[in-house]
Amino acid sequence: MPNEDGPRGLSTEYDAVVWDLDGTLVHLDVDWNAVAAEADETFRAAGIDAGGMDLWAMLDLADEHGMRDDVEAVVASHEREGARRSTRLASADEVGSFASEGVCSLNCEDACRLALDTHDLTAGVDAVVGRDTVATRKPDPEPLLETLRRMEVDPADAVFVGDSRRDEVTAERANVAFRYADGGPSDV
Repeated sequence: MPNEDGPRGLSTEYDAVVWDLDGTLVHLDVDWNAVAAEADETFRAAGIDAGGMDLWAMLDLADEHGMRDDVEAVVASHEREGARRSTRLASADEVGSFASEGVCSLNCEDACRLALDTHDLTAGVDAVVGRDTVATRKPDPEPLLETLRRMEVDPADAVFVGDSRRDEVTAERANVAFRYADGGPSDV
């Protein structure tokens, strides 16, 4: 039976913790509807209909039409600004409490690093993998597995802490233990 001592009840049997960023360590101050509207305008300017799509579907559409850089620039710009204005969440107080720690996020890597810098968390994090770091994004397991590779940690020795069902599915697909930051998903 695991020893449940340690921050937020995470078992001390884990050598490493990988944190999700937005909704787990910080809250990015981003108006996602405004981001989607601006991304939609980018598509319209290119003669492509993205009406009614959510932002993640728009990123897929951008890949299909060779517009990833253009749409990514729109999204990342908002994320970077939101990272500068972000608020720190309770889980951030635990960063630096484990032997090895990383961040695996749906946000762009630059915004992740800005948020970590803004809240003096950078020194406690060994690896950062954002949406644009690898070719796939959560819930595909590759971003989480890449974070662990950069940390030089075996998936069996790590726990992923997040706030969404997408985070939980990512951990399941990567065969990594999972815990919710605040006891349950924020996106139900």
